[in-house]
Formats: sequence, structure tokens, C-alpha cells
Amino acid sequence: MLLEKIHSPADVKLLDSSQLPQLCEELRNFLLENVSQTGGHLASNLGVVELTVALHRVFDTQEDRLVFDVGHQCYVHKALTGRQELFSTLRQFGGLSGFPKPRESQHDAFIAGHASNSVSVALGMARSRTLQKKNYSVLALIGDGALTGGLAYEGLNNAGASGEPLIVLLNDNGMSINPNVGSMPTHLSHLRSKPAYYHFKKWYRSLFGKNHAQNPIYRFTHHLKTTLKNTIWPGSTLFEDMGFTYLGPIDGHDIDRLCNVLEWARELNCPVVVHINTTKGKGYSFAEENPGKFHGVSPFVIETGLPKKPSGSSFSTVFGQALTEYAGGDERICAITAAMADGTGLSQFANAYPNRFFDVGIAEGHGVSMAAGLASQGSIPVFAVYSTFLQRGYDQLIHDVSLEQLHVVLGVDRAGLVGSDGETHHGCFDPMFLSQIPGFTVLCPANFAELRRMLRTALFEITGPVALRYPRGGEGAYRQDSGPAPVVRLREGSDVTLLAYGMMVNHLLEAAELLEERGIHAEVLKLNQISPLSGEILSPYFGNTDTLLVVEDVFGAGCVGQRIAAILAEQGCCPKHLILKNLGKTYASEGSVPQLEAQFGLDAQGIVKSVLEERG
Repeated sequence: MLLEKIHSPADVKLLDSSQLPQLCEELRNFLLENVSQTGGHLASNLGVVELTVALHRVFDTQEDRLVFDVGHQCYVHKALTGRQELFSTLRQFGGLSGFPKPRESQHDAFIAGHASNSVSVALGMARSRTLQKKNYSVLALIGDGALTGGLAYEGLNNAGASGEPLIVLLNDNGMSINPNVGSMPTHLSHLRSKPAYYHFKKWYRSLFGKNHAQNPIYRFTHHLKTTLKNTIWPGSTLFEDMGFTYLGPIDGHDIDRLCNVLEWARELNCPVVVHINTTKGKGYSFAEENPGKFHGVSPFVIETGLPKKPSGSSFSTVFGQALTEYAGGDERICAITAAMADGTGLSQFANAYPNRFFDVGIAEGHGVSMAAGLASQGSIPVFAVYSTFLQRGYDQLIHDVSLEQLHVVLGVDRAGLVGSDGETHHGCFDPMFLSQIPGFTVLCPANFAELRRMLRTALFEITGPVALRYPRGGEGAYRQDSGPAPVVRLREGSDVTLLAYGMMVNHLLEAAELLEERGIHAEVLKLNQISPLSGEILSPYFGNTDTLLVVEDVFGAGCVGQRIAAILAEQGCCPKHLILKNLGKTYASEGSVPQLEAQFGLDAQGIVKSVLEERG
């Protein structure tokens, strides 16, 4: 086994080129064996095996800076940089992250979890290198899916004009999670048909050596070559127009060719785009046939590709089913996704109403603005988006939606702690920023029945902007529909008031039972909406006890508990004792949701402990 002897990139460099295909085969088997046990991102990593091996043959990631875009394709990189033995802990509590983390390894240049920022980050690194008169390579590895995001073009535009030596590796597999949409994939598909241009350019550069720009013959023939290129291959690539030297397309599964091109890209000492064609899911038939399904997987059986534990209904699927049902009775309803049709449960809607379904790519800001445009003309747009990615549309929520109080509906999926994807993916900011935007109504269903009712309310009863926030996965023990009131008392009590919203009410009800066993009578209040809140709404529910505990799986600054305390203080009815249980100022790591809730004391046992400590 070659892979067992690879403890660092230096070991990869020592291999004979004839051994590299075997190493790649072993890496794919390694990925399948481990990801089938832990779950994780599979298809994207299978597609970049040869590319990652080639990168570690040519570059030294201890010195050179390799910036991943999104980062879910970093597993091979981690396996080649001394972390093979940690893969049994991949995405587990206290284990190996599924994304690059500089504090995990010096080979990880920058944290990654969201799309389209790699070129901007890499350009900053390159400029710092130049200012400090250092000599190392800077690379940005970006997928074509991330090119649907506007930030990528901001980075490319500035990087191409900068003249900074920088290598942009465009991993073109025609996918983000779902198949790519928009004009850029079409443009890249056109470029794939012109590999002869790459050979011509390489021969032309080598003819005049490294100082070709100073050669008068070069300057003359450069004009001739440009004329010839425009005649034979009319129209330059977008990247060349931005100031990059364009190399490609390259077969991303041909290691020898990849190594040659990467070496040449480094020698050019200028902004370079290397266009690499790969197959997402390469080497595993189930993933090649259905790369979207195998983008992110739970533990599965390698021989069949089937999950070991079939998943049941989730908030996402129920949301998609309900939206499809309501859209059948109202043609104004449209659905928007940012390359997450499957993840947000919108696939059923897309199949039922393709003309009213819009995939905007990895472009959340654009998705919000387009929703505002739809709403301004009488449509009812519903943008289903993960909480962590909605952050990228914050300005548009204020400027394009709130100022005109447009009827845009947000399905804020993966709200709160999401588990194994870790700190870049937890949805722990939306309660704060949505509640601060004027005119937004924010509803928080605790179960499927409430999700269906609240979605109907959002579509047909609220006229301004409205968001429904709901967690990843299925519902808990509490499955009653608590009704339309903003605040609901689920349990009477005289000693302590426990308050939460969404799925956290399950922990309150369990904690109340445990406290009752200790002779402490806990009142349980449930918020059905966290915005708007006012003294008129809240004050009738407070005053029965002298202690208020608010539990939230969000950060502390600006949380709902702080807002409620301020409102009650203004009303003169703030309880004597206030306990705010949340994440504080700490980012939650990888791990299951129950593990993370226990870590932060947000589960029933943590709530009981806090009450007992407060009461002495």
C-alpha cells in the first residue's frame, strides 16, 4: 500500500511518476472506506484526487499558499498532509474538520466553508507576499459552481489587473451541488472544445524563453499571434479579457499533464487561470451517475450506495411539500434556490412548477434582490436558503426588501446548530440580524404542523417581508400546533419561567419535568415569533415567577433573550433573576447537535443545572 507510506507531501514527491495512478486508486478507496462510515462530502473529493496529488508534487503547501473555495473538496489534501489516521473522526465532535482549518494544520492556508471568496483571499496573500519581498506561490482552487457567485468576479477582475503572480485553478466539473446554471457554465463548456490553443500557447512561450517580453521578435510575433488567434479562435476568453494568462482546458485526471501545466503556470510569474476538467464522483459509479446525491452523504453501504439509516421526513422536505401544495392554488407563488434545490426540499416544487422555480446558483445576494423584483410586480417569491448562506444577502435584505416592505418570504433552513459541518455552517446569526431589520416578521415553528401553518400565514396573511426559521432534520417530542398567538404558555409554574422558540422548547418541557421532581415548579413559555416583539405582546406573560431563563442555540450578543429583557425592563416587569443560555461568543465546532447542545448547556440537563445554581 503506497498510501500507508505517505505521511507528508514530501513523500508524494519521492514517488516515481509510474506509481501515481496506484496512489490515486488507493486514495479513492480510502475516501470510500472512511466517508461511508462517517458521512461527509464524497463526490467532490473523488473528482479532485489526481489534481490534489499533482498539486503536492509541484508545490509545497507548507510554504506555498493553497486557498480552497468552499473547501468541501479538501479530504485528499488532508490525507496527504499527515492526517490519514484522523479520518475515523471526520466531522465528529472533537475530530477532524470536513473543511480546511489553519489551526488544524500549517498546510491549510485559510478557513473555507462558503463559496466564491478564494480569489479575493489569494490576491490578498499574493500582495502581502510581494510587499514583504518573499518568494512563494499562491493558488486559489475554485470550482465552476462558485463562479455563479458575484464575489468570484470581483476577485478575478482585481487579480487579473493586479499583475500579481497568482494561479487560479478552475475545477470545472459542471456541478456545484445541483447542476450549474447560468451563462458561465455555457462559456466554460465552449472553452472545453479548444484544447489546441493551449498547445500552441505553450510552444509559443517556450520558443522565446523566460524573458520573452524583452525580445523584439516576441513583440512582433505577439501581435501576429493575437491576430491569428482571433482569426482561428474568434473571441478571447473572459479570463484573458480580465488580464489572466489562460491555460486549458486540461484533463483533470491526467497527472503527468497536470504536473507539467502547474509547473508552467508557476514559471509564468503572472496572473494565470488553469482550466481543469474533472468528473465529480470519479471512480465510484453511484457517485458518477448521481453526483448531486453523493455531494454530501450520511454513512452508506459502499456496495449499494444506499444509506445505512434511511432518513425520514425533515423540516426541509415538509417545507417543500407544503409550498408545492399551496402553489397549486395560487399562481403568484414562485420558489427560489441558491444551488440547493435538493437540500432545501424544493425539488418537488421544481418538478411540479418548473416555470415558477428559479435556481440562481451560489448567489444569495442576487437571490434576495431577484425576490424583491418579483415581489414588486405582484408575485409571491419564496427563497429557501440555509441560514449560514443567507448572511451573504444581508445588504439586499435591508436595501431591496425592507425599505419598500415587499412581500418576500424566506425559508431559513438549517437554523441553529447544524452538526457535523461545523463552525462555517451553523445558523446562529439570523435571529439577530433578521430581527434588527425594520418590518420583518420572523416565525419559528417547533414541529411540522406549525411549519405548514406558519408557511400559509407567511404566504397569505402577512403583507410585508417574513421569514420562517427551522432546523435541520426532523421534529422532536413536542408535536402540537400551539396556534397563531406570538407567545404561548405551554405549562403553568410558580418558581421559574423557561422560555424558548423553535425546537428548543423540547428541552424546556423535559427540563420542567426534571425540575418538578426536585420540587421546583417551572412555567414554560414558547415564542412563535421572535420579531416583532413588544411590551404589549410580552408583558401579559410575565410576573408569575421571579426567575426567567431563556435558551437559544445562537450567539449571545443581540440574542432574543437580551431583547426580551430590555423590553420587560422598559415595562417595569423584568424578573429579578435572568439566565441567558446561548453560545456566548464561541463558535460551535463539529459534532452532533445533541453533543453540541450538551457542551453549551442548552439541553434539559444544562437547563436544570443553571436553575439549581441560580436558586442556590
